[in-house]
Amino acid sequence: MDRIRLVGGNELRGEIPISGAKNAALPLMIASLLTREPLILENVPRLADVKQLERILENHGVDIAVHGRRRGADQMDGQRITFTAGEIVDTCAPYELVSTMRASFWVIGPLLAREHEARVSLPGGCAIGTRPVDLFLYGLKQLGAEIEIDGGYVVAKAPKGGLVGGRVSFPKVTVGATHTVMMAATLAKGTTIIENAAREPEIGNVARCLVAMGAKISGIDTSTLVIEGVDSLHGATHEVLPDRIETGTYAMAAAMAGGDVLLRNARAEHLQSALDVLVQAGAHVSEEAEGLRILRNGNGIQPVDIDTEPFPGFPTDLQAQFMALMTMSGGVSRIRETIFENRYMHVAELARFGADIRVEGQLATVTGVPALKGAQVMATDLRASVSLVIAGLAAQGETIVNRIYHLDRGFERLEDKLSRCGAEIERVSG
Repeated sequence: MDRIRLVGGNELRGEIPISGAKNAALPLMIASLLTREPLILENVPRLADVKQLERILENHGVDIAVHGRRRGADQMDGQRITFTAGEIVDTCAPYELVSTMRASFWVIGPLLAREHEARVSLPGGCAIGTRPVDLFLYGLKQLGAEIEIDGGYVVAKAPKGGLVGGRVSFPKVTVGATHTVMMAATLAKGTTIIENAAREPEIGNVARCLVAMGAKISGIDTSTLVIEGVDSLHGATHEVLPDRIETGTYAMAAAMAGGDVLLRNARAEHLQSALDVLVQAGAHVSEEAEGLRILRNGNGIQPVDIDTEPFPGFPTDLQAQFMALMTMSGGVSRIRETIFENRYMHVAELARFGADIRVEGQLATVTGVPALKGAQVMATDLRASVSLVIAGLAAQGETIVNRIYHLDRGFERLEDKLSRCGAEIERVSG
């Protein structure tokens, strides 16, 4: 099993290209199930989760063609992939495929909308809480779906004639259910109104793709989406937006290690709350024509308190990375995790570096220490994995990060990107 080996102490200087957003690429790939015509996606990241979803879509009958790299393109530029779901050959998403990745459950919306039936295994994925699917099922029921649970599978059927538009008022913000109901509603008869919809940039990216495919959606980037159902969607070409979580991760890595890094293609408006926190922590953040520049030379890291919140608040997917940064702040910081109930599993591993962290329920109190020391650590989930890399960049001596298959799910060629900027980091096989 592969591991990451790194030796801390080097400043980061150079340029890091930001890949396409995993959290947009996956639902965009799933949207290909809504049309018989080809959907061409550009800037698709090379990730384990993308490959796994390709397997799931192929099981449904989607033909997938990966285009070759264009002349002059950087080896880290995103992929161009065509998805053609000319015929859905199977409306079942089996346990052995869905159990490894939660987002694969989202196929239930397009399958139900187009084929009027779906049998989808209850999902798996990172162990960061129960993450129930009740809001998915609630939303689909509001569109007329008949749903039952049978042997660990969600069995959904649309009444004769298909789904029907309805009002879906989510009791709390939910990204996955917003994606799923929005996709399903594009082919429902009549008007669907989604209230308290998630406003994450990835939702808007998918909505704009659906519009390019012929969907009628208004209220994009707001908490109320109005979808006028159409009889069918057509093909389109669409670009995956840059990954704001990868952007925030490398920004925090630069703030942790010190130096001067340009995050190429990054967009400040997609994570302004996290950038504001970085500035409070002592980093200099500036927008440039090619992306975002993160600079920290000689200044100490200042303690900052945060609460994780739905967009536009501080993202839960950056909480672990920010905690790693705060382990070397010049004081006490407090982090309140409000999205998931079990997202502090990285705390025990950060403690192996010598970090001083106390957890009481949703609240983590981090008392900065003068130095971290390299250690053998183990990744527990995708975002926790990269927090250990961030700590290792500033730790004294050698750090080994084990179980990095979690990293490969969400970060494309992380060791290559960091080594380009001067980090002593490598992947070790076996």
